Amino acid sequence: MDGVLNGARLASLAALGSAALLAGAFLFQALGYAPCQMCIWQRYPHALAMAIGLIAFAIHHKGLRLVGAAATLTTSAIGFYHAGVEQGWWQGPTTCSSTPIGDISADALLDQIMNAPLVRCDDIPWEMFGLSMAAWNGILSLALAALWLTAYRRA
Repeated sequence: MDGVLNGARLASLAALGSAALLAGAFLFQALGYAPCQMCIWQRYPHALAMAIGLIAFAIHHKGLRLVGAAATLTTSAIGFYHAGVEQGWWQGPTTCSSTPIGDISADALLDQIMNAPLVRCDDIPWEMFGLSMAAWNGILSLALAALWLTAYRRA
């Protein structure tokens, strides 16, 4: 029974970690850092992990912890992908990243400007220790996934 309680506590802690990261995202938004499309994508798995944490706290089913791990691994992967787009390592979705203008006509360029998103995914609005919010989400969410998996093993 002690292992179930430890696993339940770890699952709750992991869910609280997702809640904290999600609260941080909303705090940054309240401070004027409007989220881009990929920033929003990173929020959904955190919300799912929080819900799974609540369910896992009430129902000590081992499989729920794997779903929590999958949710945090998903947001981690999106965060790392987004960080790569911000660094210019690869192209992001055309719906939220700029594309090279190359040899396009003035009309096509104007159309590209008019259809550009208000908040681009390839800009870094804030960073700490050289890492963007997306990179921090990738790292911290990876740690939360490890916590979920530890909760799974202890269940």
